[in-house]
Amino acid sequence: MNTDNRRITLIARDPGQDQLNWDESNPMNRLIFIDAISFLRLAIERGINEHHQDVERVIIDRQGTAVQFLQALATLPSEFVGDVLFVMDDGNGFLSSIGRGGDRVLYAVGAHDIEFYLETHGLIWKQSSAYRIDLPMPVRRNA
Repeated sequence: MNTDNRRITLIARDPGQDQLNWDESNPMNRLIFIDAISFLRLAIERGINEHHQDVERVIIDRQGTAVQFLQALATLPSEFVGDVLFVMDDGNGFLSSIGRGGDRVLYAVGAHDIEFYLETHGLIWKQSSAYRIDLPMPVRRNA
């Protein structure tokens, strides 16, 4: 039996690529890393249906194509009402969330917006400097 009540953020990323500076110490979040975008639907379904976990959001971190992102959105389980953030190689991306009427909406977001979203939700370490659009998002170099 799982007694971990933290809200889950599923992160599809390439483990061989430079990683964002994820804050795995935040007691409010449980980050689960997935190495392939194709596993997202299964991970969401298992989290919701089998383990009764609260999957709050999905982040696709510089993995896959825009078409794969749209395919992932189109096949989301109807029970999943969390955000889906797609981060492209250039730092820009798309955010899908539930709108007022219960339908999913899609927003184009810039690198600054993505960094703000990730920091606001406690997913990456906050930067000591003020937000600057010309700065790339913080990454941790693989050893």
